[in-house]
Amino acid sequence: MGHNWHSEWASSARPGPCEGAHGSRDAKLPEREKMAAAARAAAAQCLLGLVRRRAPPLPLLSSLPLPRRSGALAVRMASSDAQLGATVEVPGAAGPVRVVAAAGLPEVDFRKALDSALFRRWLENLQAERGLLAHGKLSLRQILIQGVDMFGQRVGFLKFKADIVDEETQSKIPGIVFARGPAVAVLILLESKGQIYAVLTEQARVPIGKFILELPAGMLDDENGDFVGTAVREVEEETGIKLNLGDMVDLTALLDPATTGCRMLPSPGGCDEEIGLFLYRGHVDEETISALQGKETGLRDHGELIKLRVVPYDQLWRSTSDAKALSAIALYEMAKKEGVLPPSPPSSGSSLNL
Repeated sequence: MGHNWHSEWASSARPGPCEGAHGSRDAKLPEREKMAAAARAAAAQCLLGLVRRRAPPLPLLSSLPLPRRSGALAVRMASSDAQLGATVEVPGAAGPVRVVAAAGLPEVDFRKALDSALFRRWLENLQAERGLLAHGKLSLRQILIQGVDMFGQRVGFLKFKADIVDEETQSKIPGIVFARGPAVAVLILLESKGQIYAVLTEQARVPIGKFILELPAGMLDDENGDFVGTAVREVEEETGIKLNLGDMVDLTALLDPATTGCRMLPSPGGCDEEIGLFLYRGHVDEETISALQGKETGLRDHGELIKLRVVPYDQLWRSTSDAKALSAIALYEMAKKEGVLPPSPPSSGSSLNL
């Protein structure tokens, strides 16, 4: 468009085949018309000069790495009055996808967002068998990076908006994304004198403005995907209980992998979080139950102010609004009903270490 505009102004300023500087037609024009023609030509030359003096192209910065499945990434740093941007080659997209930074987002945060495991994982999901771009019915037009929260040296939370369009109707699909990645939660069931108890954490949750009873849980801190190892570590950090890896049962592994990916999605309408739900069953004495009740735990230097609550299992489903706990109960009960749950470990081999 800019090139055509430039050409139109240039052609309006050049003399035509019958309008030479000393041509006969010019000589026959009345004095007033000659002055008007000269004014128009001068204005056109002035505007042409403005077009020619446009700012030079924006410089290219060094390319940032992206996973092989996501294609190449080139980042362009704009001047202070324009957006910082990048292009991403995404298999399945109609062409290169524009990625831009929201106003005020620092360049360093923008770069970290593009190189983060959260962003790469989201791009990979688009291309998966059940991905949004897998069948050509939807197209990705642009991504707006809105916010980045760092957890130490890694991107912990990432917020962005993706413009994804239905090719048939040309309507946009709701595309605001809060990316936080995979997490784990553990349903701990302890049997004592014939009664089964569940161990919950009570902690402040600022996003809902309340204290809530929930399963011990935590985010995966790396890209290795060690769900069971993370589950054991998070239980120890939040409860002080040391679990044996061999006694852990992955409840989400019982789901259909083709349709679920063997993970629970608590809020897929706005968040990418996928949770692995685990079960631990053990046998303890009454003193252990009493010691756990009301125990203060958590990593205080990380802002974790946690109290343990021990609840009879048959009352658990009424005692919490935690989606992780309610989902774990459903999976546990259905697995028992269908006979696919591994047998409980013997009482001699499943005592707790506090």
